[in-house]
Amino acid sequence: MSDNNVEKEAGPPQESSPVVDSQEPEKRKREYKDFGHEEEGPTREYMRFSQTAGSSSLLSLPDAKVDMEKIQLKAEDLYDKEKVDLETIVVDDVFKLLQTDENGLTTEEAQRRLEIFGPNRLEAEEQNPFLQFLSFMWNPLSWVMEAAALVAIALSNGEGRAPDWEDFVGIVLLLFINSAIGFYEERNAGNAVKALMDSLAPKAKVKRDGKWQEIESAELVPGDMISFKIGDIVPADSRLTEAINVSIDQAALTGESLPQSKKTGDQCFSGSTCKQGEAEGVVISTGPNTFFGRAASLVGQDDDTTGHLQKILAQIGSFCLVAIGIFVIAEIFVLYAGFRYRYRRGLDNILVLLIGGIPIAMPTVLSVTLAVGAQQLAKYKAIVTRITAIEELAAVTILCSDKTGTLTTNKLTIDRNTVRTYGPFSAEDVILLAAYASRTENQDAIDQCVVGALGDTARARAGIKLLDFKPFNPVDKRTEITYREEATGKLKRVTKGMTGIIIELCTRNKTEEIENRLEADVEEFAQRGLRALAVAYEEVDGDDPEGEGNGFELIGLLAIFDPPREDTKQTIDDAMALGVKVKMVTGDQLAIAKETGRRLGLGDHMYPAKVLKEGPSPDSKFRSLDDMILDADGFAGVFPEHKYEIVKRLQGLGHLCAMTGDGANDAPALSRANVGIAVEGATDAARGAADIVLTEPGLSTIVHAIRGSRIIFQRMRNYSIYACAVTIRIVVCFAILAFAFKFDFPPFMILIVALLNDGTIMTLSVDRVLPSSTPDSWDLAEIFAYAVAYGIYLTLSTIALVAIAIRTTWFFDAFGVTLTNGATSAAGNHNDPQLHMVVYLQVAIISQALIFITRSHSFFFMERPSFALMFAFGLAQLVSSIIAAYGDWGFTQIHSISGGWIGIVWVWNIVWFLPLDLVKFGMKATIIKYLRERHIKALAKETAEGVPIVRTQSRVASINESLYRNRVSFIRRAARKVGFGQKVSVRPEELQRFSSIQAARTGATLARHPSRTAQAA
Repeated sequence: MSDNNVEKEAGPPQESSPVVDSQEPEKRKREYKDFGHEEEGPTREYMRFSQTAGSSSLLSLPDAKVDMEKIQLKAEDLYDKEKVDLETIVVDDVFKLLQTDENGLTTEEAQRRLEIFGPNRLEAEEQNPFLQFLSFMWNPLSWVMEAAALVAIALSNGEGRAPDWEDFVGIVLLLFINSAIGFYEERNAGNAVKALMDSLAPKAKVKRDGKWQEIESAELVPGDMISFKIGDIVPADSRLTEAINVSIDQAALTGESLPQSKKTGDQCFSGSTCKQGEAEGVVISTGPNTFFGRAASLVGQDDDTTGHLQKILAQIGSFCLVAIGIFVIAEIFVLYAGFRYRYRRGLDNILVLLIGGIPIAMPTVLSVTLAVGAQQLAKYKAIVTRITAIEELAAVTILCSDKTGTLTTNKLTIDRNTVRTYGPFSAEDVILLAAYASRTENQDAIDQCVVGALGDTARARAGIKLLDFKPFNPVDKRTEITYREEATGKLKRVTKGMTGIIIELCTRNKTEEIENRLEADVEEFAQRGLRALAVAYEEVDGDDPEGEGNGFELIGLLAIFDPPREDTKQTIDDAMALGVKVKMVTGDQLAIAKETGRRLGLGDHMYPAKVLKEGPSPDSKFRSLDDMILDADGFAGVFPEHKYEIVKRLQGLGHLCAMTGDGANDAPALSRANVGIAVEGATDAARGAADIVLTEPGLSTIVHAIRGSRIIFQRMRNYSIYACAVTIRIVVCFAILAFAFKFDFPPFMILIVALLNDGTIMTLSVDRVLPSSTPDSWDLAEIFAYAVAYGIYLTLSTIALVAIAIRTTWFFDAFGVTLTNGATSAAGNHNDPQLHMVVYLQVAIISQALIFITRSHSFFFMERPSFALMFAFGLAQLVSSIIAAYGDWGFTQIHSISGGWIGIVWVWNIVWFLPLDLVKFGMKATIIKYLRERHIKALAKETAEGVPIVRTQSRVASINESLYRNRVSFIRRAARKVGFGQKVSVRPEELQRFSSIQAARTGATLARHPSRTAQAA
């Protein structure tokens, strides 16, 4: 609109009086089903109660389905609104249940109730830092290394030899490095409940002894009378006893995008914010029993689950332990029973297998890989609060996203493309006139979005002089402005508000055709989840702002909605291209969810939350609730327990789930999900429960995070194959050498090999790899198959070298090299110190070179490694060669070798290294191909049979995995078993609207603990 002053010709006045002649048929009363303005009255059951009981209390009604007098209620009965709906019980009955009145409680009674119900805060569980640190050494891999350390320092002290201090110090050093990194990672892990607790209002205005006073919110008890006003945080769940133009923002709790108008008798949740008006209410629930507290309890409930990476570590660890165990037992029988080894000699051989075979640095290497990956993700404005979540993000197959503030902006907007006009005014004219009828200061959400639609908010008052303004109130449900147009001097009046109210005011163009159009438009908006805002206009004769106008004329209908973020659609498309299915899970209403889904390309196969209780209808195409959840594009009207249940069910179907959110209502599902993602602007509660926190608006960072996590996953997979292969290579190789040649390799040199290997492999955390285009998963059968093949091949390379050095003089004949005292072979002394050094160098070089095979999918030279990996490899080989050339340590059985031997070992390793790629390709063409085909057939069979059923895990497997958790969870479980820390219990049948039970539970508690006053009465 070029001119701020709207000057249009009004429509013709009505020719006849609106009064209908008694002889004419009565005109149909239209009902404009405006979205989001439904008034919920008492339930049918309560209506029947009130009609039969008159003014009598609900508590004594004989025909109620639930005997409220005895308050003996089952949780499932209370949650069934067909039986009783405590939200719609009149406030007088709430007072009776809570044994209080509008004067509040006395100080003595409040203190008594504080002892019964506890403080109005959430309890945080403190961990002992020392125990937490020690817990990182509480897993089978660490146990074996700890046993090896004890063997080195205690059991090795015999036969006149000193304890093996060198091996002992090296093993302990490895253990402490691993524990220190894990401790640093997990030290901040228990912040979810603390963030929720800190979000509670610290102060509250309460009426005690008939007087208003301010107290700590932690001292509130059920039955207290509280007061709050605009800007205050509601300190406890309460029922309003007085409400003056109250609007409550509970988006962070329930996901509703609009602040909710509240009237007397409505419930307000703790942690929500008063956006308008002031109110008084009676507290019905405090602390962990509030809606907010239940969300915190669900976060804490997930403490005992084992992370996905811990499960993988458990299985890889078990593989290594089994391999080591088999050959350790074999050595015990062969060396002691067969060869009659002395105690210390056999023990040294067993130590070689324990130290070299256990991938003790595996948790450390993976932690460093994840930590470096977290730093890389930070460049994309994604802060990782639990680094093991990176590995799980790579395998995520379903992304469950909250709508309000996550997929959308959480800012109401006028949808210009859907503005409807009914008079001579254009869409821009309607928006400008609606802005005139809006506040420019102290705006509510509607006024803010209407004025914001102008672009320049100054236009809302430009060219007019404000004479009178009537703000929105719950009775009139509209705003109205009377103003003088400065250009013409005319008085004009504009009103905007609920459609049904505005059309009743109109007299100038209220024709049958206009009303039919309006009704159809409003219904269309409602079906699409758009809130309709009608605008009407009239001119006022004379100069009296209070004077009658020439009659309102309906000029337009505005559509208000919470728009998607600009990058959300592209982000969802990118996620789907990466093989990640996106589902919307929102607390908003179904129509809004479907409209948002259509705009984002998610689809509109969305269902209300009630299906999670009722399941699919009998005539539905779905055989089970799990089928429906898998097919759904989203769910609407959900509460925290529903989001938690959806994520839990999807995980039960074998999916790894990520959950995005921004409010406290998302915290339970964020905690339960494999990866919880808190978007920019999220509450402290959501950030505390999340694994990844985004610091930029929108979800585009998630795509970068998914790609980045898949790169990190590839690095970890490469290392896992390498670690398992080295385990096979060490235990098989040195066991066979001991059996075939009675070859006693020094344990300390194996420790040097392990230290140099781990130092080099740390650089895998920055290696160059390509991410996969589909969700990654740990196919351990493939990893173990590759490991066995590589390990056996490298074993052959070492055995062949030793066999030639012992059985022949070929190295002397061909190259002129000798061993100790000029020996041309090791036939006379299989444990020649120089032969030990030759074997050390050969094992050190080719074992590290194996990483170039495991990191590549094609020939090793086709995929360039990172500079850091190449530098570390070169440095490690230089150190190994220097040790071989100059190492002459008296405490271990080695001696330096000549440059000729060093050259021979290098050439030997190169010759054996080059065919390793052929081993890899041969495995792919045979065993790996078979494993993948078998996996595909298993998936096809499960698909044909319906939703796959997850196999129940054995108790032994579950305990084994829990040992890799690196937490003192067993202490917490023991505490719960004896009754400590049992603050809140959440049972499956309680997954319904939580607030319906609060007043009755509080009343039941008070009935069990009557006051002296009540007893005297």
